[in-house]
Amino acid sequence: MLFRRSSLFVAGVVALGLAMSGCAAPAPTAAGGEAFNDPLEDTNRAIFGVNQAIDRNVLLPVAKTYRTVLIPPMRQAFHDFMQNLNAPVVFMNDMLQGQFGLAANTVGRVLINTSMGMGGMFDFATQFGIPYHSNDLGITLATWGFDEGPYLVLPVLGPSNPRDLAGQIGDGLADPGDYVASAHHRLWASMARALTSGIDERSRNIESLEDIERTSLDFYATIRSLYRQRRAAQIRHEEQNLPNPAPIGANRGTSPGISNSVATVPQQHQVSAK
Repeated sequence: MLFRRSSLFVAGVVALGLAMSGCAAPAPTAAGGEAFNDPLEDTNRAIFGVNQAIDRNVLLPVAKTYRTVLIPPMRQAFHDFMQNLNAPVVFMNDMLQGQFGLAANTVGRVLINTSMGMGGMFDFATQFGIPYHSNDLGITLATWGFDEGPYLVLPVLGPSNPRDLAGQIGDGLADPGDYVASAHHRLWASMARALTSGIDERSRNIESLEDIERTSLDFYATIRSLYRQRRAAQIRHEEQNLPNPAPIGANRGTSPGISNSVATVPQQHQVSAK
């Protein structure tokens, strides 16, 4: 029943991806040559402003408290546990993309970390030469050739696009943990998991995003560019140290690699012409 449900869902997401790809308009190009494809920029900027206020007054204080209350080993244990829970979604997308080597790595990580790592609380697999990699349905749709569509800023969730939004919904519905929680009327467990994952990810990006905001001429344009660079690297399955500009909205398979240096992050952007 679960397999049938997941198959029907993936088929629906593929159809949605085809529709998005067919309806995608050519992306406008900024003076610096960057294609920003942001026809809803006025609305996006308004939502971005609201998100910034929510982040400053709610998310950031919670993330700082999280870092203060929990010592680093405990935060890392929570982080590793969340990644282990997300392994079925990563594996599904590895297979859908034909990345069988990555799929084998995902299975190996689950077996090692679940058994030796106390249910995933400790990442022994990386020590054995099987590092973590991220994957999600948005990357799968991109691999299958679906266009990303126009840039979107979602309330609270942050930067996205129609392809990644469809992928995020798909990953949530196909996730075995979320399915079990829903089947047993324990939606609070899924919400708690997503919230904890988001707070953890936000806590890992505090200094990086503060540095970017402080040095940016246009923080909105910088985040838009950063989001696209980061997603492009993930689609190519390349290692990247770009901070996550959308920790709350990011898929749970997001890579944890964060660098406090912002040397590789564009710090100046021309505001796109209307």
